Amino acid sequence: MALNFDHETLGQRVCFGAGQATSNLKAALAALEATKVMVIAGDFELPMAKRILSDIEVAVWHSDVVMHVPVETAEAARKIAAENNIDALVSVGGGSTTGLAKAVALTSGIPIIAVPSTYAGSEATNVWGLTEAARKTTGVDNKVLPAVVIYDSELTLSLPVEMSVASGLNGMAHCIDSLWAPKADPINAAMVVEGIRALAAGLPKIIADPTGIPGRDEALYGAYLAAVSFASAGSGLHHKICHVLGGTFNLPHAQTHATVLPYVLAFNAPFAPEAEKRAAVAFGTATALEGLQKLRAEVNAPEKLADYGFSADGIAEAVSIILEKVPANNPRPVTAENLSELLTAALNGTDPAALSTQN
Repeated sequence: MALNFDHETLGQRVCFGAGQATSNLKAALAALEATKVMVIAGDFELPMAKRILSDIEVAVWHSDVVMHVPVETAEAARKIAAENNIDALVSVGGGSTTGLAKAVALTSGIPIIAVPSTYAGSEATNVWGLTEAARKTTGVDNKVLPAVVIYDSELTLSLPVEMSVASGLNGMAHCIDSLWAPKADPINAAMVVEGIRALAAGLPKIIADPTGIPGRDEALYGAYLAAVSFASAGSGLHHKICHVLGGTFNLPHAQTHATVLPYVLAFNAPFAPEAEKRAAVAFGTATALEGLQKLRAEVNAPEKLADYGFSADGIAEAVSIILEKVPANNPRPVTAENLSELLTAALNGTDPAALSTQN
């Protein structure tokens, strides 16, 4: 088979090791020669952040973290960073925390050291997102790519099992969406396969032993591969849908991704047989949907958008916004009719295998 593709690899240092967050963070700050550090951590993660940085000098502790990064929240953080002459940002937490650090870096160029406590994956991408007037806008800029990512699976122990599952399936969404995203290529597809395998192996271990490191290590590793593949491949249909549901309807990020994923997979898979086959091989099942649904049942995954505040009244508005954002190369033509069917099924938690495969 002849190969023809253009792949860009992002430059980023990754430090991976349970119980090593403090030592790795010290080394990373020293390498940046940082003297004015701003730590961004939400109220839940703030005690964890203060423990990690207990003997590191911090100029600013900033905990005003809001889901989907409202523009007003970003502007306030940018102002604080400028007033304090910050020369390094340390984000400790999940996707919202990393997202706020990226918003500051976007306009200032201040380097980020990301210390994730979830499986969101934002730390490994150069994608930023801001919400204004109930509309979420995303973009790509290398200024927002964290210079260093410090993975310490001990930090994920504070994440409840239910959220670990949702966050891990958010990582799985990065994998599957990358198979048919605008810049999908054989290199990011190879990372997708290993990412799916690692997440599918790690998440059940977290269920079986929530305080165990092996399962969380494997899930964190898988989430990183998922994010790297997503950063390379770009945002596909799944992410366009979830960004609208999150930004416009304020649905929770991880749970929304976890809920919508099987419906997008069922929607696109018949029209992308090679991509579907790769995912099926990674799951070790006859079809990708079978593997995903088997995993979702094993980990008691979120089932319907109705549980998170979405209603049928919002479907028409969501469809109109999503249709403007659908990638041109999506393997299946997207129409108001079949997109409405997808959202209705996700709203009610009906069997994704029952989605129509007609154009």
